[in-house]
Amino acid sequence: MLINQSMVDKAEALIPELVTSLAEPKAVVEIVADETAFQGWRVDQAEKQNWQEQVLSKGDSFVLDFEGHLVGYVSLKVKAVGSPPDAPLKLKLTLGEMPCEIAEPFDSYDGWLSSSWLQEETIFIDVLPAEIKLPRRYTFRFIKIDVLDTSKKYNVSFEQVACIAVTSGDPSNIAPLPEKLSDELALMDQIAIKTLQDCMQSVFEDGPKRDRRLWIGDLRLQAQANYLTFNNFDLVKRCLYLFAGMRLPDGAVGACVFEKPHAHVDDTRLYDYSLFFVACLYDYYVASEDLETLQELWPIALEQIEIAVQRLDEKGIVRDDETWWSFIDWHPDLNKQAPTQGVLIYCLKRGLGLARILGLTDKQQYIEGQIERATQAAVTELWDDKKGFFVSGVKRQISWASQIWLVLAEVLPVEENAALLNRLFEEQPAIGMTTPYMYHHLIEALFSVGSSEKAAEQMQAYWGEMIKDGADTFWELYNPEDKKLSPYGSNLINSYCHAWSCTPTYFIRKYLI
Repeated sequence: MLINQSMVDKAEALIPELVTSLAEPKAVVEIVADETAFQGWRVDQAEKQNWQEQVLSKGDSFVLDFEGHLVGYVSLKVKAVGSPPDAPLKLKLTLGEMPCEIAEPFDSYDGWLSSSWLQEETIFIDVLPAEIKLPRRYTFRFIKIDVLDTSKKYNVSFEQVACIAVTSGDPSNIAPLPEKLSDELALMDQIAIKTLQDCMQSVFEDGPKRDRRLWIGDLRLQAQANYLTFNNFDLVKRCLYLFAGMRLPDGAVGACVFEKPHAHVDDTRLYDYSLFFVACLYDYYVASEDLETLQELWPIALEQIEIAVQRLDEKGIVRDDETWWSFIDWHPDLNKQAPTQGVLIYCLKRGLGLARILGLTDKQQYIEGQIERATQAAVTELWDDKKGFFVSGVKRQISWASQIWLVLAEVLPVEENAALLNRLFEEQPAIGMTTPYMYHHLIEALFSVGSSEKAAEQMQAYWGEMIKDGADTFWELYNPEDKKLSPYGSNLINSYCHAWSCTPTYFIRKYLI
């Protein structure tokens, strides 16, 4: 990778101090199979709630509900009951964000992501009483404790189970909502903020349970929500310097960054994600007016534009072949060419805004030329006048993502964009959306054409349904028609607190109050 140590050092100097709080269990629950419940599992209150007074022997277990999502460090106090212990205590802890993680055995997992993301611990305790502090950070709402073995001479009881929750999102910075806002939107805002807060650690993580790293696609949406809530400019600045300071060999910004054992960029390359560095920097400057940071990071942003336009063919369209990867959405059948053309134009326009702020006339002219080239090509090559939609790839696929991103790129006049979105809802193309990430862009597109009521309706139809299905933080994936959907082969590995799902608070606070 290319390393600019000065930029990396600036990022490391901005590591935030985490805010901590103590959380303890609120109830003992049972996870019960129920076909009518979300993912087939229902949470019931257990008959015995006095878990601290229970005496447990080999084979006993109980499930604690903290009644809220947590990211942090777990500790427990356990003591022997009966004769002096003559053998170690063997415990198993299973931690989960959702009931399915507690109820379904992890050895049944058959997904393609590593099973090491599944949260469980087997602990041997030689001396009792003991206070155990788990060294790993966990993300959960439920903890199941199984007593795997003691000896015939003694039993055990638990005096305390607790979590020190951690975040760099300070809620004291958040402005209250006006009282006129509906209860439904107020609750959605609250859950979205909690989602963002639990993803705000020493960087903006994509998900605190799984991946636990900085992805630039997630960062862009988290930062937009952050500017209207926690207002933590330094955390965004830290992330920008990490991406700028460690790039792929040709200068492209990598898709994600690891912090440990030292800061380093992953070798994953995504065409759209590299471009989003430009948009992230633009949004950061508009929110912070930090001209010094803009001046230092502008060359990196310009470099992303220069790299990106090299992929345009002689007609001005992003070449679609086996040599690239653009994310856009998780849909397995989605052709990425047309939506990526939209991302390119969208980010070129943010780059033009930065060049104007900096007064760089020659760069303005260069970017204006690229915008004109890519926009004209989108209209000439991708717009199908008979079908009334943008098409993508050699099979001229019509997808939601293509229309949404070319609306956001403002390729057509606003009136035509509004008509295009209406037609999208009327005709419902088969290649739909699978993630809150793509739904975010649908909602943003609706607001961009003045369809505020439709945007609010879609928020309720998507994030509102998530709430009805029990979300206390918003999820990585959600399909109301397939509630076990996972791109990884199992919903056990899905992230149920995910950065790109935090944006209802952004929409509510930017457009609806």
